[in-house]
Amino acid sequence: MNATTDPKRARELASRESDGLAVRLVWHPSEDALTVSVTDSRTGDRFQLAVDRKRALDAFYHPFAYAA
Repeated sequence: MNATTDPKRARELASRESDGLAVRLVWHPSEDALTVSVTDSRTGDRFQLAVDRKRALDAFYHPFAYAA
């Protein structure tokens, strides 16, 4: 099985970039978990949050509110 068909491989569900910030919503099927990751290309800062599936899209659009 290759990387593109591996059912345990993390899958990007959504991504967006604006003003140097890249935000990704990723599903990890082996744990059935969702994360939101944020990378600031201007500073190199980055963080990742585990998010509840009911709040995943809201966390994707407002990651700093969930990081606080």
